Amino acid sequence: MVKNDRWIIETAKKGMIEPFEDNQVRKGVISFGVSAYGYDIRIADDFKVPRPQAGKVIDPKNFDENNFEHFTGDICEIPANSYVICRSLEYLRIPRDVLVICFGKSTYARSGVVVNITPLEPEWEGFITISVSNTSPFPVRLYANEGLAQLVFLGADEVCMTSYADKKGKYQAQKDIVLPKV
Repeated sequence: MVKNDRWIIETAKKGMIEPFEDNQVRKGVISFGVSAYGYDIRIADDFKVPRPQAGKVIDPKNFDENNFEHFTGDICEIPANSYVICRSLEYLRIPRDVLVICFGKSTYARSGVVVNITPLEPEWEGFITISVSNTSPFPVRLYANEGLAQLVFLGADEVCMTSYADKKGKYQAQKDIVLPKV
């Protein structure tokens, strides 16, 4: 069952989403806040931008943070056919009987941007680390503190046997952009 806006508002008031916007803010920005069956998250002004170097390979099992430079700003330009890693502005605490899936916002999708966020498991918490790819042949701008993706909350009939917290997941309670870990 997909959770509706009333459930999202009531649950968020208990600390599920911080900061929380109980209306959808739209005027002059890429929208964010509560939607009919989800919540549109914003991105923070914190980015990891690839630094291409001849002969370098990105290996998720042996990740070299030196392949990226840190960037802070209100606008991050993603080069054509490249990507950045960023994080949500909102800190989330997912209830034990909920799974969250994410979809990129149509404004960015129409600009060639693909947002990749893995599902947020029951009892996961933290800032979401987000991979944002630019599939277009042009640079694309990302706007910090504005909407990037919509979270859809799926409620279970029963609580899960083993939550992300129970597993002591390696990405639990992340406070910054967290790069791949094995």
